[in-house]
Amino acid sequence: MKKPIIFSGLQPTGIPTLGTVLGATENWARLSAEYNCLYCVVDMHALTIRQDPETLRSYSRNALAWLIALGLSPDENTLYFQSHVPAHGELAWILNCYTYVGELNRMTQFKDKSAKNEENINAGLYTYPVLQAADILLYQASLVPVGEDQRQHLELARNIALRFNGIYGEVFTVPDVYIAPVGAKIMGLQTPEKKMSKSEAENENNLVLVSDAPEAILKKFKRAVTDSDNEIRFAEEKPGISNLLTIFACATGKTIPQAEAEFAGQGYGQLKTRVGEAVVEMLKPYQDTHAKLMADGAYLDTVIKEGAAKAADMAAPTLTAVKKAVGYPMPV
Repeated sequence: MKKPIIFSGLQPTGIPTLGTVLGATENWARLSAEYNCLYCVVDMHALTIRQDPETLRSYSRNALAWLIALGLSPDENTLYFQSHVPAHGELAWILNCYTYVGELNRMTQFKDKSAKNEENINAGLYTYPVLQAADILLYQASLVPVGEDQRQHLELARNIALRFNGIYGEVFTVPDVYIAPVGAKIMGLQTPEKKMSKSEAENENNLVLVSDAPEAILKKFKRAVTDSDNEIRFAEEKPGISNLLTIFACATGKTIPQAEAEFAGQGYGQLKTRVGEAVVEMLKPYQDTHAKLMADGAYLDTVIKEGAAKAADMAAPTLTAVKKAVGYPMPV
């Protein structure tokens, strides 16, 4: 039997956070064994915000290299750039014609981003969710890992698929949300009651990026929010200390009780320093691998070329079926 397909898109400006490493990458090896996984650097989506061309190209390669450095083998996963597979844009245009204006008007992300970019409220930003639907439906993805901010877009993709199938038959797989097994939940260093997220990036001390230099990581942990009782223990009423203990346990492979025992009788300053040092040590192999990948342009070029070819082959049957369904004259 064919493996079910999982599709995931990564913004080219998105450097993974420590939370991604500790909470998600541990699942990637299992995912590639159970699913046919596509990881797409969504450079087409990036154009909804005005981009410097050279910076976008650089960030796109950087993002793809991070996926590999963090453990996504190109031999076991399909890694590619969205713009290298023209079928994304072709399908998006067709799906635009099966999406209602009222549906797009309800998209909260458009409202939020428009408020932040009043000088550039473009049509691409408005129809962004339709391109996202095309990304997913093009590969007959049955599962899509999404955050809360993208659930509305996935629901739109489901509605479009159901509408199209209702007219033309079972052309598209209707996707569902992929819920990852419970892993380490890493909270913000400044907001330990909230999950560490790039959406909180306004405060650079709140999150650790995998690309952060050792001195920057140590500084961020030294500024981490704790509490006033100076007792190192894991407890619901001590979110800052509990978060630091969780990070230390994940970075060192220890259990929470072992981490508590290791810091018994020590102060918060010692805890913050040791956790920061553990994270620096854990991230170093990833950072070294990423640097080697970025220095090996020929290898990255090969991965990019082969990934695009594989993705295009996977997309072709769906796009052909859609073109036949809507009545396009087929090539002779």
